[in-house]
Amino acid sequence: MKRTPLLNRHLSALIATLGHGDRIVLADAGLPMPPGVPVIDLAVVAGLPTLLDVLNAIKGELMIEAATRATEASPDLSNSIDTALATWAKDQERKIDRRAIGHDDFKVETGTARAIIRTGEVTPYANLILVSGVAF
Repeated sequence: MKRTPLLNRHLSALIATLGHGDRIVLADAGLPMPPGVPVIDLAVVAGLPTLLDVLNAIKGELMIEAATRATEASPDLSNSIDTALATWAKDQERKIDRRAIGHDDFKVETGTARAIIRTGEVTPYANLILVSGVAF
């Protein structure tokens, strides 16, 4: 049995196959899923799990070097994401480049992802593209 906290086998398998520069998307319940991109659907009910729940669950398993969110995200959501990413950067002892782009451009970029992880988040624009880093 695994010794690390992440229990979801689909998330574990995805993370184990990521290479440097690969992208994954953490999506709210309403983000359109582009054709051909695998989806790991974690949504149970509205609000469960949240984007931050999933972000916190995977941060011990994944090195990231960049993250992208939508410019339309509210200031509260943006601050919550920035705080979580700052903690993650400190934990992995590496900088995480952060950027914000328009939601329409964000949706286009989801088509280049290795997978989309759909959460139960119902906060508008609670989506994040994570770019895999290296552990060395």
